[in-house]
Amino acid sequence: QLQASGGGLVQAGGSLRLSCVAPLRTFSSYVMGWFRQAVGKEREFVAGISRDSSSTVYVDSAKGRFTISRDNAKNTVYLQMNRLKPEDTAVYYCARSRNWRVMTSAQVYDLWGQGTQVTVSS
Repeated sequence: QLQASGGGLVQAGGSLRLSCVAPLRTFSSYVMGWFRQAVGKEREFVAGISRDSSSTVYVDSAKGRFTISRDNAKNTVYLQMNRLKPEDTAVYYCARSRNWRVMTSAQVYDLWGQGTQVTVSS
């Protein structure tokens, strides 16, 4: 089970750092991703990172504001979110993929965390 944390209420322009701990013996073997789902909307890919951190992928709306990183020694993936906007409000989920490269489709992620709520006020 993946355990996401770090969500909360923040004003527009503020920052949050999400963390996701993955108690997996082979954490470094998985691509990790962050998704989000706003009320009434479909789940959306936000960012993904390759097994060795050499490759990252972002949704266009996150580029330049969000940074995904991982610490394989701590079995943890992070999402640093800066300059937050009200439209970033959503439940954020971390997920694991066995695919060898970073994919944006939720279908290739086979293990999900419980989600953490991010609310950005205007």
